[in-house]
Amino acid sequence: MAAVDSFQFLYREVSRSCSPYLETLALVGALYTARRVIVLLRDCCALLRVHFLPRMIPSKKLTQIFGDWAVVYGAAEPVAKAYAEELARRGISIIFVTKDHTSVRDAAASLSQSYGVETVVILADFSLDPAASKSIEEAMRGKDIGFLVNCVESLSPPQSLIEMPEQALLDFVNKNVAVATLMTRLVLPGMLERSRGAVVNISSGACSRPLPGRVTLTASTGYLDHFSRALHLEYGGKGIFVQSLIPFQIASSEQQPSSSSTPLSGQGWFVPKPEVYARHAISTLGVSNRTTGYWPHTLQYGLIRCIPEWIWVLGSRVLISSS
Repeated sequence: MAAVDSFQFLYREVSRSCSPYLETLALVGALYTARRVIVLLRDCCALLRVHFLPRMIPSKKLTQIFGDWAVVYGAAEPVAKAYAEELARRGISIIFVTKDHTSVRDAAASLSQSYGVETVVILADFSLDPAASKSIEEAMRGKDIGFLVNCVESLSPPQSLIEMPEQALLDFVNKNVAVATLMTRLVLPGMLERSRGAVVNISSGACSRPLPGRVTLTASTGYLDHFSRALHLEYGGKGIFVQSLIPFQIASSEQQPSSSSTPLSGQGWFVPKPEVYARHAISTLGVSNRTTGYWPHTLQYGLIRCIPEWIWVLGSRVLISSS
């Protein structure tokens, strides 16, 4: 009984000594809560503005806003091929730049037949031919190039840095960093001359957090994301719209994870088909400079952003050790 009385007495004394600070603590708590509510409302408004309103409100044709032709690099990837089809559906002719014409030849013919647009396939292997850009410049000459689409190359299955063959590593970095930058340099002058155009760089949500077995993918997508943001800063005021698309997992045509994905398992609502993703992503063109392109992925990105990086790294290490 004495112990209970002693505790009650101690509690009263502590409460009495802290009473001058209770109002201050309550005010701090109220301000913190208000701040979190404001951030949540802001994010909800951004979600509506970027992903829903553009799909509900009619807008001008993309050909009127940006131009009649698009250059697509990396169309061997399912998501880039689907994005090119969405552009063709809107009456935009396509120039495919690839080092293996067999991967896009059938797609190009299908787009021409289905949507009545012109398609051109340019063979360009920058790793073998330093002058490969000349054929691209020749194909673009006299055309109203309004779009450039760069897409990250696939890296599957996951490999650690030391497991990747040296030549494969050089090719991967060359395509996703050097060639994507060079393609932008080739297309930009014509866009600046016409004071209109759109550069769309499709990387991956992998750039938001480090991933086990994806060192080169994380670094390359991080470069493409920051490259897009730097381009937007430099050329956004000159009529050029630069967009960084950072999707999470996307199912390929064979129902396997595509390149622009994180190693999450499962299919369904959060793992859209390339056609579904492209339809959502293209509606954000001209609206947001940096987005996942698909609203469920934006929810994923918001959740990942809430996790401190040290917790993310610790969890990744636990998963690696348990596998």
